[in-house]
Amino acid sequence: MTKIEACIFDLDGVIVDTAKYHFIAWKSLAEELGFEFTHADNERLKGVSRMASLEILLEIGGLQFSEPEKWTMAEKKNTLYVTYIEEMTPDEILPGVPEFLLELKNNGVKIALGSASKNSPMILDRIQLTGMFDAVVDGNSITEAKPNPEVFLKGAERLGVLPENCVVFEDAIAGIEAARNAGMRCVGIGEPQTLGMADFVIPGFDGFTVSKFKGAFGEITIENHIGT
Repeated sequence: MTKIEACIFDLDGVIVDTAKYHFIAWKSLAEELGFEFTHADNERLKGVSRMASLEILLEIGGLQFSEPEKWTMAEKKNTLYVTYIEEMTPDEILPGVPEFLLELKNNGVKIALGSASKNSPMILDRIQLTGMFDAVVDGNSITEAKPNPEVFLKGAERLGVLPENCVVFEDAIAGIEAARNAGMRCVGIGEPQTLGMADFVIPGFDGFTVSKFKGAFGEITIENHIGT
């Protein structure tokens, strides 16, 4: 029987859809460098750190730069991205997310954020969800990008929960691989054809309940931490 004590959520594409803002910022940088950056190209950047994303972008453009030049470009992209997310509101939370988080908390399940984004705390603040998370691990807390499991293992550590008792919610292939590498179960958010490595896949949280969560895994127990 599977015991679930904690759930760890990616941010982009799971809690909110910030991919559109990343795309606009990366596309702007690519145009400045003289090449086209498409939505298909942007898929390769899902769940990947800022500097790793820049390396992919430059690979697409067939360009090479020094490390100082790369840092300048990454900061330029981030500055543009931040101008967009500073205007985010709770209306941008994806459907069903607040209800599912609240139901988890009411069932005593610990909740963490595990995101490569260094802007995660700002985004959580803007969408007014900070108080829902028992721990936040973001790009400022880690040195290794997904599919390295560091972000999820740190989340479990901060929650005081063993990795095997955690379930990760992810929308990116690299994130699902990271969850697997951490020895955790994983729920994919998106298309089954893309996220087949997950234990199961849902299109989103709209209408998704703890009861359905239990049913999808079969024989599980939700470990109640209320009052501990």
